[in-house]
Amino acid sequence: MQGMTPRRLLAAFALVLSGCAGAPQTYPSLAKRPIESAPVAEAAAPSPPAAADPALRQEIDRNVAQADKGAAAFDAAYAKADKAVAAAKGAAVSSDAWVAAQVAISALEAARNDSVSALASLDTLYVSRSDSVADGKAAGGLAEIDAARTATLALVDQQNDRIDAMKARLPQP
Repeated sequence: MQGMTPRRLLAAFALVLSGCAGAPQTYPSLAKRPIESAPVAEAAAPSPPAAADPALRQEIDRNVAQADKGAAAFDAAYAKADKAVAAAKGAAVSSDAWVAAQVAISALEAARNDSVSALASLDTLYVSRSDSVADGKAAGGLAEIDAARTATLALVDQQNDRIDAMKARLPQP
C-alpha cells in the first residue's frame, strides 16, 4: 500500500472542511417572551404554627424534667469519676487504680441514662406527632417538641464529650 500522498491528503482535508460550511441555521430569538412579562403572584404568608395542646405540653415537660434529672445525676457521678481518673493517671492498664477509674466511668455512663432515654422519647414523640399532623389528626406542637429535643440533644452531646475526654486521660489497653 502506498502512503498518503499530498494530493489525497488535500482532497480528504477539503472533504472534511466542506462539512463545516453548511447552510446558516436560524436560532431562537433572545428577546423577552410574553410569559416572562407576566406579573408574579405573591405567595400567601404561611400561617403561624399551632401551639401544643395541654396534654402534649405536659408530655414534653415530663421528658425535659427527666433529661434534667439525668443531667443532675451525671454531674454528681462526674465528680467521682474525675477523681478516680485523676488517681489513675500514670497507672498501668489493669492496675487497681485503672480498674477503679473504669468502674467510675461506667457508673458515669449509667448515670446519664435518664437524659438519653428522654432524648429517645422526644424523638419518638416528634415522629409520632409529625405523622399525626400530616394525616390531619392533630395540629401543631412540632415546634415545641423540636425545641425540647434540640436542648436535650445538646445536653447528651455534652455528656458524650465529657465522657470521651475522661476516657482519653486513661491509658488504653
